[in-house]
Amino acid sequence: MKNMIRDLVIVQHPVSVSVPLNYQVNLSVRAEGTGILNYQWFKSDKEEVFGATRADLTVTAQRSQLYICRVNDQFCNCVFSEWVKVKVPDIAKPGLPVSWRGELHIAVHPAPQTVRQGQRLTLSCSAFGIPIPHYQWYRNGHPLLGKTTDTLQIHNAEADDRGTYLCSVSNVEEERWTEPADVDIEPSNQLKVTAPKLTATDKVALLIGNLNYSHHPDLMAPTMDVHELANLLQQLGFRVVSLLDLTREEMLAAIDKFILLLDRGVYALFYYAGHGYERSGRNYLVAIDAPQPYRPENCVCVQRVMRKMQERQTALSVVLLDTCRTWYNQDCIASEIRPLVPMGNTVYGYATCEDAEAYEVQDGGKSTGIFTKYLNKHILQPEKVTHVLEQVSEDLGRDPLVTGKQAVEIKHTLKEPRSLTDPVRTTGHTGELRLRDACWRQANELPRQKLLIFPCGVQVEVSFSALFSNVMVAFGTVKTTGPRTQDCTVTLRSTPAMEDIFSSPGRSGEMDSLLLNNLVAENPDCSLRLCGLQKLQGSLVIKVDLHYTHTGSKLRLQESKQLDIGKPLVASCDQYRGQQALVTQRQEGAPAQSMGHVSHSKQPPCQTLGQPGRPFTRKAECAANVPTARSNEPEENDETEPQDFTF
Repeated sequence: MKNMIRDLVIVQHPVSVSVPLNYQVNLSVRAEGTGILNYQWFKSDKEEVFGATRADLTVTAQRSQLYICRVNDQFCNCVFSEWVKVKVPDIAKPGLPVSWRGELHIAVHPAPQTVRQGQRLTLSCSAFGIPIPHYQWYRNGHPLLGKTTDTLQIHNAEADDRGTYLCSVSNVEEERWTEPADVDIEPSNQLKVTAPKLTATDKVALLIGNLNYSHHPDLMAPTMDVHELANLLQQLGFRVVSLLDLTREEMLAAIDKFILLLDRGVYALFYYAGHGYERSGRNYLVAIDAPQPYRPENCVCVQRVMRKMQERQTALSVVLLDTCRTWYNQDCIASEIRPLVPMGNTVYGYATCEDAEAYEVQDGGKSTGIFTKYLNKHILQPEKVTHVLEQVSEDLGRDPLVTGKQAVEIKHTLKEPRSLTDPVRTTGHTGELRLRDACWRQANELPRQKLLIFPCGVQVEVSFSALFSNVMVAFGTVKTTGPRTQDCTVTLRSTPAMEDIFSSPGRSGEMDSLLLNNLVAENPDCSLRLCGLQKLQGSLVIKVDLHYTHTGSKLRLQESKQLDIGKPLVASCDQYRGQQALVTQRQEGAPAQSMGHVSHSKQPPCQTLGQPGRPFTRKAECAANVPTARSNEPEENDETEPQDFTF
């Protein structure tokens, strides 16, 4: 008889609906069991619906009402469906088309309004749909936590509640958006006049950290620096793409995607940590595959990145460089620097001044660039971005580790008091914003966790966490052991095999701290770091090997399963295609390198973990320095240098 209880199950529950007055609604329940099944529908007041003894119930909607169905079999077993609601919104003129058959229809849009500070703000939205619509309110493009009903109420409106409000109306079939409603909050004291708050249409950041060099000393700090800065920028509302260890072609491809996310009114931030140098008034970022010695064509020119940012008519363009600026290959005539049309609102934050080095130190057991250490300390402050950098400069100037060795330099054309904390404000859910959101989500999409069931009965959960946009960790956890298994262990591997850039000595401690902060499973049995996802050209397959002891034979056995996770994170952007195109463009006419002996041996790391607190340089090995004059204005494009930076 107990088996019969398990046999009676509801396989399809009725769904809630939102319909106009007098609309005929069909509620359906489907159940499976032994023998003839009987049905009885009830209303919310526990009253039986007369004659409602079938699996389908048709009602004419007169008012909002809850319904539930009881299913029983001939063995006196019974189960109940889920409660469902037939909602009849109180709308005098629904405005539904005559042919309406349940598709989403927004009948009431939120209305723009002005509210006195301290008073109640109420916004309403009402929609019809089968299944019933779900609501999510947004302010300035960001979802409001917990605001998921058709009415949004803020009891004591404050200045921060000012903005553009939208409501997303959705069900399993589709999604629709209300018209935008601008809300203004008047100060309680009418004599108080405040300046209009500056806003961005969106905020986008690209962070690159290079640490494992083929021909130059390795670095330690970019890992933690990029990770911590990415988290802080996300708190400020930035869409962040963070990447580690890129070749020159990969850097150009990443910058290409970054530029496509920019548009008029966007706040753009580009950050780089790694080896670098300065030549003829321009800053160059050294890719991990740059030879020794290197030429400008082996690196990425920062001023060209800024130029592309400005061409997208951004409202704020910020470049932050935690890299050396030692002069390199200055024995040629300096090229003329031609600035762009003065658009303003550009900011350069240099970790060090001209012809000087930038240092990384051991701070509390972790490696950090000393510039980024103080940048992360102040970046959340709601102040003008140049004021934030000035605080960074002052703190770094007081640090005894780099006194007389490193000093922050700030160059800008800021004409408005813009801050990285400025809110995102849109005049609606524009097509440009939706496109940027789709592109950003594509580069940050993780595979879903998966429960694998092995033939022996053991269940293993595979879950994923992103450390960076091109570095992912897979976790394997034994959830349930089989009836004849014991001492279960699980290991993970991938096809193709992805290089672990954190496997070198000295990096394990910091990686352990990152993993602890990014665990998605409790006490995982194993983990697998997957680095360099931008190189992935096809699907990534995770191979799960289960080892266990059979309780009967006492033999140690192995079973394996494969999980195809496609192209996760930045791999979905197919950066390798852009890299191949860039390589093809440069193959013809590439200048020969005749700068003396090129060493192909890897340099020793720039730091020794046994000496905490000692600063280490971020300078790659270069030729002798020849000082030249410099300007205090932000450098831009160079007319005489070959235009080899292609987007």
